[in-house]
Amino acid sequence: MRIKEGFTLRTMCGEHIVVGEGLSQVNFNKIISLNESAAWLWEQLQGKEFTEDTLVQLLLEKYDVSEELAKADSAKLLAQWAEQGIVE
Repeated sequence: MRIKEGFTLRTMCGEHIVVGEGLSQVNFNKIISLNESAAWLWEQLQGKEFTEDTLVQLLLEKYDVSEELAKADSAKLLAQWAEQGIVE
């Protein structure tokens, strides 16, 4: 899995927003906002192949969370990204 080409993380007014570069990806009906940890994960994964286990390991290395919570959060985040069409 990887983040689709053309999507970039921007910080606007203190919010982390994923934007599509180029007119074909502009959809003003849906803004993709990320919290601090999701934005950090995005930065770590940009331009790389990854799996859900990759996210779990990154969360465990960065944050003081249980493996169960890291797995649940990773699964939820990847499901959201897939639904929004920003990963392939």
